[in-house]
Amino acid sequence: MKARFLHQNNCRLCGSRNVELVVKLAPIPLTEKYTATNQVDADEDRYPLDIYMCAECGHVQLLDVIDSDVLWDNFTYHSGQTKGIVEHFDAVVESLVARYQPPPGSLIVDVGSNDGSLLRPFKQRGYRVLGIDPAKEIARKANEADIETLPELLTTDLARSIRAKHGPAAVVTAFNVFAHAEDMSDMTASIRLMLADQGIFQFEAQYLLDIIDKTLLGTIIHEHMSHHSVKPLKRFLERHGLEMIDVERVGIQRGSIIGTAQPAGGRRAVRPSVAEMLALEEERRLDSPETIKQFGVRLDQMKRQFASLIADWKSRGASIAAYGAARSGPTFIEQFGLGQAIQCIFDDHPQKVHKFSPGHQIPVVPTAELLKRMPDYVIILAWIHTKKIVADNRQYLERGGRFVTCCPDIRIIDANSNPADL
Repeated sequence: MKARFLHQNNCRLCGSRNVELVVKLAPIPLTEKYTATNQVDADEDRYPLDIYMCAECGHVQLLDVIDSDVLWDNFTYHSGQTKGIVEHFDAVVESLVARYQPPPGSLIVDVGSNDGSLLRPFKQRGYRVLGIDPAKEIARKANEADIETLPELLTTDLARSIRAKHGPAAVVTAFNVFAHAEDMSDMTASIRLMLADQGIFQFEAQYLLDIIDKTLLGTIIHEHMSHHSVKPLKRFLERHGLEMIDVERVGIQRGSIIGTAQPAGGRRAVRPSVAEMLALEEERRLDSPETIKQFGVRLDQMKRQFASLIADWKSRGASIAAYGAARSGPTFIEQFGLGQAIQCIFDDHPQKVHKFSPGHQIPVVPTAELLKRMPDYVIILAWIHTKKIVADNRQYLERGGRFVTCCPDIRIIDANSNPADL
């Protein structure tokens, strides 16, 4: 059944209708809809992925929004499955508790809490924790793991109910979810409603400047409705009674920011990092449409490069596969025209292996098949995990196989490649 979607005409942060299409992308299928049978590849199963910029506030975003009930149904990503994410969350909690010292036993709420990986270190320190996540199956597993989680989208009604039942939150977090909200205003108003007067709101999101500089196409998916930068976010938070007091660039997801805000008029001083980031964005003209359009120019160049490579490989009778049935896979496949070239995708995810990818219906086979099939070229779709994939499959490279990266650029990796360069 075709999913419902709507095209918004106004900016998600400031509401202005003065929005401009800055990067035209090929429509893609829903990233998590793997099928048990090889169904017909139909154009009507693809949805727009175009990137817009607001001329008023500079926010970069998708304006074509998929029905949330379909988008988050059977969502397969679990934070706890990635060791690096778990370690990152542990470090974030340690830093937050040391710097802002939420009162012992106070309430911590995580919006988009997934499997509870961010809340667990808070709970281990004696805090009361509550997660909110609309992916029902993941929320169920979090509850089974003793991390109380509400399987719902955050709304102002839910926020009032949480405050009435649990009291105000000393800390509200929204890690890798602040880009996922269709209605940013309602989400932020809900966060403010839950937050104590001297509370802390901390969020993490991939950073627009890194997306542009590193050509991070893999982050452009339907779930990521906003691509954040500090200038528009600061103004947006102020309109919702929140003051940004700190922002830090971190390497997670190849380039993100961790922003911290307090209720307006709070006792904490604004750290110099906020002004420094605003100055950087001004210097880099990050609120200029021409800056974002260069991202599209680079993608067009990469598409032509891939077309040339694939034509050459096919002319020599080479076999081509892919690695990682990731959410970014359909974006790479559609933007770079890889669908007819890839013969299979190697992955061990229990909800994807032995199924078929959305769109081109490429079979997903276990990673143990890599050395049996020995394709000449394997395109890495799970771009975040490139280093690990290459490190875990040295035998494939030593037997003459080659990995190919899509992001941040197209590179062919063989047994002689330097792992430090990945």
